[in-house]
Amino acid sequence: MGGIANAATELRVGAASNIGGMIVFVAQDKGFFAKNGIDAKVVVRSTGSALTKSLNAGEIDFAPAAFTNLPVALEKGLKLRGVVGYLGSSFTKPTHDSNVGIVTRSDSGIKSAADLKGKKVGVTFGSTVDLYMREYLKKNGISIKDVNRVNVRPPSLVSILDSGGVDAIVAWEPNLTLALDKVKGSKLLSRGGDYICFCAVMHGIPDKVYKDRKRTQAFVDAMSEAAQYLRNPKNADDVAKIGSRYVKAMTPDLVKRTVKHVVYDARIGGGTTAAFNFSVKQLIASKKMEKPFDPAKYLDTSFVENTMKRHPEWFSDLK
Repeated sequence: MGGIANAATELRVGAASNIGGMIVFVAQDKGFFAKNGIDAKVVVRSTGSALTKSLNAGEIDFAPAAFTNLPVALEKGLKLRGVVGYLGSSFTKPTHDSNVGIVTRSDSGIKSAADLKGKKVGVTFGSTVDLYMREYLKKNGISIKDVNRVNVRPPSLVSILDSGGVDAIVAWEPNLTLALDKVKGSKLLSRGGDYICFCAVMHGIPDKVYKDRKRTQAFVDAMSEAAQYLRNPKNADDVAKIGSRYVKAMTPDLVKRTVKHVVYDARIGGGTTAAFNFSVKQLIASKKMEKPFDPAKYLDTSFVENTMKRHPEWFSDLK
């Protein structure tokens, strides 16, 4: 939707410093924001919770947060409106976690889920990978109390595994693949498995979303076109170079090997509602939430539906 704004409109867009943020990095690097009259500034944070804090503090205008932790903030009163997909296949299925997994050291003696009992496992507390670990253990009949969880910031996960500070780590990409590359003899114990929905949409404070609807529509258009560019195999080399420029410690080769584990789909709809509710049930079961939260109070499909109507070519390769 080129030329939606007569003059460039400033917009601060948040993204996580991992492979999930590629949709934002591509939208900026390939000029999709500029094409729509947006003067975008990309703000990178290490986790979704850090992005939410920055959003709430007014430091950024739009940001993502995974369904595995966002509903907790919504229940506590944080007012947000999700307008366009960021990562994950929530539009078509309620679970997606192929970019998350568990890596073990060669000397840990861990060869199965049962072997995690009594072991030190590095994980970022309160994050998506924390919930992944809990669900993985539960499905394998292991109590979370049987595992020695160590709280580790995402940038330190690979180094603490390499130094022997923990026997295993639970991580998202690119740390998952980086650990396998850098820690001699490390093994992949688990990848994905549909334990959780590592899904997220881009959201903003209602005042920011609706005060300038044209700007929000332009933002959704840019994100949708960026997602389509990401999915096109012909752009693989270019996407790899973009990722290496925006994400610390990522080389073009590493981007290529990790981006395939992530789904970039800008659509939100009934499937997204189902995925949101799936995560809420898990959060209630783990006593992080008290009761269900109506996803209609969070998701606004009108902007992306507008985009889909005007630009079906950006979605024609999707199911």
